[in-house]
Amino acid sequence: MHAAMTSLASYDLLVPPRIVFGPGRAAETGSIVAELGRIAWIVSGGRSGDASGGLDGVEAACRAVGIPTRRVASSTGEPTVDDVAAALAALPDADREGAVIVAVGGGATIDLAKAVAALATNATPLAATSAADLDTVVVDHLEGVGRGLSIMRPPLPLVAVPTTAGTGAEATRNAVISCPRRRFKKSMRSPLMVPRAAVVDPTLTLSCPRGTTVASGLDCITQLIEAFICRFRQPLPRALVLDALPRAVAALPKVLAHPADLAARAALSHAALVSGIALTNSGLGMAHGVAAALGIECGTPHGVACAVMLPVALRVNEPVVQVDLALLERTIDAEAAGDDQRAARAFVERIERLCREAGVPQRLRDIGLARDRIGWLAEHSGGASMRGNPVELDAATLLPILTGCY
Repeated sequence: MHAAMTSLASYDLLVPPRIVFGPGRAAETGSIVAELGRIAWIVSGGRSGDASGGLDGVEAACRAVGIPTRRVASSTGEPTVDDVAAALAALPDADREGAVIVAVGGGATIDLAKAVAALATNATPLAATSAADLDTVVVDHLEGVGRGLSIMRPPLPLVAVPTTAGTGAEATRNAVISCPRRRFKKSMRSPLMVPRAAVVDPTLTLSCPRGTTVASGLDCITQLIEAFICRFRQPLPRALVLDALPRAVAALPKVLAHPADLAARAALSHAALVSGIALTNSGLGMAHGVAAALGIECGTPHGVACAVMLPVALRVNEPVVQVDLALLERTIDAEAAGDDQRAARAFVERIERLCREAGVPQRLRDIGLARDRIGWLAEHSGGASMRGNPVELDAATLLPILTGCY
């Protein structure tokens, strides 16, 4: 039967209520905040927000429309339980009615802001709460490690202004929080946590160093591919991926060769946004399932871990998603082979080549994994991401795969 005639299962689509995209549009942040509240509480990204000029620009945009600003937190890396607890403790004691959280930074900054916005309304009162109590509050709202408390009340309104092009956190419903002390990386998740507005200004990514551009760009590409082929894939996200992925695959080498190429930067920012929409409405797969555990064990930046695992994951899944991979290849190359097997293989080889040319590590040993920790890695690779993988994988089946890419 023709694809257009096949029946569609029911689905939901969750996206930020407002998306503002384009060069220079961060200047509109103030007016967007003014529609949501009366004061902007800024969560910044340390290096990325300052280097891009986005932080100062957003604050100026708020003041220009009469919105006062206050910096309440700053991220220094992927957010931890301690980071979230410290940010909650530092929130102003004043009435929070009218407060809008504005996140200016990369995905880690936006995730920190999401967690703070959610817990500011779902764990009240926070005043005079001890550090130990705040630690418990955070853990109890994470999946699989605490009491499994849900986000029941709407978070403080959140406006996300990304300064990197990769995670798509500006469009997702979760915040990834790690705990080095307890050795976990888990999500706080709720449809209520989707930002109220995503302000995606590609000019803010122009100052990103090469390493950040590579890691975030390949994270975005991994998310697009895994959301397209995952077992929970949905039609609207897939349609968006077919537009965004060819742009991203073409843009990343251009940006690496010419960092000031704003058109290529814009393509990556658009693709990152789409990747967030796609993963939050469909799912992910093996690359992300293993990447989280690599981050815990080796401290590997998330995008680098995804880039190491993506070619492996594609080869593992190729036999069962050959048609999908062939479609992706034909979307990128109109002259690709008509035979699905050949086209799918060409796509996998294309992604392998892209990763090599970007200079990311090729083997698990290259990112510091000790051989005697492969078993641990297999045991701790899983979670929601792995459940979406087209091929069902458990620790026993993962072990030889991971050993083979050591």
